[in-house]
Amino acid sequence: MSSDQSIPQSQAISRSQFTVWQALARHQEALKSVHLRDLFDGQPDRSTAFQAQAADITLDYSKNRLTSETLRQLFDLARACDIEALRDAMFAGQTINTTERQPALHTALRRPFDQPLAVDGQDIMPQIEQVHDQMVALSATIRENAYLGATGKPIASIVNIGIGGSDLGPLMAYEALKGYGRQNLRFHFVSNIDSSHLHEALEHCDPETTLCIVASKTFATDETITNATSAKQWLLESLHDKAAVSKHFAAVTANPKAAQEFGISPKQTFEIWDWIGGRYSLPSAMGLSLMIAIGPDNFDQLLAGMHAIDEHFIMAPLERNLPVILGLIDIWNINFWNTQNLAILPYCQSLQYLPSYLQQLIMESNGKSVTRTGQAITYSTAPVVFGVPGTNSQHSINQLLQQGTQVVPADFIGFKEPLVELGNHHTKLQANLTAQAQALAFGETSAQEPYRQFAGNRPSNTLMLPRLTPHTLGQLIALYEHRVFIQGAIWDIDSFDQWGVELGKQLARQLLRMS
Repeated sequence: MSSDQSIPQSQAISRSQFTVWQALARHQEALKSVHLRDLFDGQPDRSTAFQAQAADITLDYSKNRLTSETLRQLFDLARACDIEALRDAMFAGQTINTTERQPALHTALRRPFDQPLAVDGQDIMPQIEQVHDQMVALSATIRENAYLGATGKPIASIVNIGIGGSDLGPLMAYEALKGYGRQNLRFHFVSNIDSSHLHEALEHCDPETTLCIVASKTFATDETITNATSAKQWLLESLHDKAAVSKHFAAVTANPKAAQEFGISPKQTFEIWDWIGGRYSLPSAMGLSLMIAIGPDNFDQLLAGMHAIDEHFIMAPLERNLPVILGLIDIWNINFWNTQNLAILPYCQSLQYLPSYLQQLIMESNGKSVTRTGQAITYSTAPVVFGVPGTNSQHSINQLLQQGTQVVPADFIGFKEPLVELGNHHTKLQANLTAQAQALAFGETSAQEPYRQFAGNRPSNTLMLPRLTPHTLGQLIALYEHRVFIQGAIWDIDSFDQWGVELGKQLARQLLRMS
């Protein structure tokens, strides 16, 4: 299917003028005096009635201030916004990124290679497979100690140099899955242009045994190229041979000419395409450092987990579709209950970087104030996202969640099995997750002192998975990606551009020219 085929067009009127939107506003008024305690008292099976499943993920959304009627109206809103047609257009490779005039085809990166996908008349799956095979070859060679640096020593350290999605995705997933790694390999992730970030990474590396991966789609991002240039100087100061750059640097880019001018061999250059946004790029060659860390088979399991949720998102009816349900609950909380924040609380220390990863995914995708046709938006869009792993969150941010003046919806993410069995640690971890969700929902009103009282009535979702593995992490990432897509479709915004990022780059360049 061609990328220039028509896509569902934005409605001429604001979403807030839709009849179904206005009906939801009236419905919310009727629920203002209803507490979550009342909803649970009136429906003893609420915890199971408001539950949905996709692949290995179980979602309990019962602790949101909604009813079956709320959901019916929200699904009506989704259909009025034609989200199914927009979803199908994305998977078909149509031009849904309207401001940059290109498709958003991150889902093709985890699609089976034998399923053709034509964009502008060309099947893109062979080129995706070719880059994947190139990644596998390099990863296997490094993991088998067969990749040798300029002085004949095997590579022992990988330094991923990127920023934004070129850093947050690989970093988050590496920390989550490093238990699948090889002890003979060390990994460092450098993003900040602050010189201390690069210095702290390189001081633990030996130039003779270090491979730097420069991850930049344009190969012009100032932070990344500045760090890469300094890393190159560090290498040459030790090895004194410009030819060593080709053995100790690789590039992930859509600009191979610039990478070659830097000194990186075409054999060490991995292609990425314009139709992949940085925050959606982990399953592309941007995940090269992760593949090296966990191995090609485990990386493919990550892709398979993503694809499982892609299939669910395409096939499941809206009423049982996890990304749709979560996205609509976000609309309900943000636009009808006027919540402006979202707390991400993974009860798994290995997911310590997941809140940061989701900050970019959600806020860069949907932090917009105009529609896809350029009209000013009169309703709230993306929330401010923050979070800390549980149980650390209970000793820092949860005070505000429980008793603050702002109502902050929360996502609790848990796993039935621990990564490491140790006494009753996991039992206590699970108990704390459940207790925090209950405290937010039901509060505490029996205490005499006002400062010991908790109003409750604060919404949350609980996502439960069997165990943290490459496959379940892939599912979790894709679930949030498609949830963000649903938000954008309802708000009538382009979730795949990031012009605010570009403005900052331009202003920084102007200031540097003036200095």
